[in-house]
Amino acid sequence: MTKNIIATKLKALRKEFGLTQVDLAMKSGVGLNFVRELEQGKATVRMDKVLQVFSLFDYELIPVKKMLTDESSAN
Repeated sequence: MTKNIIATKLKALRKEFGLTQVDLAMKSGVGLNFVRELEQGKATVRMDKVLQVFSLFDYELIPVKKMLTDESSAN
């Protein structure tokens, strides 16, 4: 599994708030395995649970259209 922006942000927030993965799972109401998989960048996760975890930090996820870069427009 490769790291993604969600995995990276979640791990940073968890550490910033001084939480272990166990703490995060308990406080957000999801399973420990889910937290671990999310932080490892698992490609398929339940979006409702992702939202549930991030809401603990007052974050929400919204769809954002990709911006074209010079590299991507050359393809």
